[in-house]
Order: sequence, then structure tokens, then C-alpha cells
Amino acid sequence: MLYSEKVMDHFRNPRNVGEIENADGIGEVGNAKCGDIMRMYIKVDDGKITDAKFMTFGCGSAIATSSIATEMIIGQPVEKALELTNKAVVEALGGLPAHKIHCSVLAEQAVKAAVKDYFDKNSIDYDKEKYCSNGAECPCHHTESEE
Repeated sequence: MLYSEKVMDHFRNPRNVGEIENADGIGEVGNAKCGDIMRMYIKVDDGKITDAKFMTFGCGSAIATSSIATEMIIGQPVEKALELTNKAVVEALGGLPAHKIHCSVLAEQAVKAAVKDYFDKNSIDYDKEKYCSNGAECPCHHTESEE
């Protein structure tokens, strides 16, 4: 089987799909090569993520990684959400085919972009190095002109 049962479950029954009205942070990332676009919404209360939702246009792996990522960050302190890695997402899903690993990278980047948006909206200083390992190429390094 190409996909684990957990991947199939999160694809068939994705958790936390939708938008959060008046979200405290919104992150959108995309990969033009594969066409996957992820938008992550977070609600923060007392420094903890109390809700997370996503809207993903993409393949089953993109939907599954978005779904599991929301489950992994709800209830976590905002700073802890920055530690979410694509590797942790893949492990939580019981693995992904090599050609679908990029979906887990997008899920990580969408979470980090939503947290960055929350920090920016609330004038909270943050360590920009925590956002991406591949520097300026990272989709969560949007400039105002790209929006």
C-alpha cells in the first residue's frame, strides 16, 4: 500500500477543515510545481493555540498533512507550534511516499506562516531563523508586493 491507514483516514475524514472568522493568525503557502495551496488559520488565547483550521487545495497527501498539523498544534503554546517539523508530520501520519514529502513541508510552513502573522499583528518579536530552514526561497517569506 502506498499510503498508511492514517493518511487515508485524514484524507477521507479531514479534521478542522474550514476558516476561522477573525483568526489571530493566517498563513498561506503554495507550491507552483505541484499546485498545492494551503491556508492555515489559528486562534490564540493566553499564548496557546485554542483552535486551528485549514483550507487546502491539493492532493490527498496535502489534505492529510494539513489535517494532522492542525491536530498537532491545537492546545500548544504558540512558541511550541514553531517547533513543528515536516518530519514530525510525516511520522504522525505513519509515513508518506518520497514524492509526497513536499506536502509535509508545506504543512510545516503554513503553521509557521500563521504564527508569524499572529506575531506581526500583535507586534511580538520573534526569531526569524525559526521560520524556515531554506532562507529566502521559503514560501512563508512573502513580501508585501507579493500579496
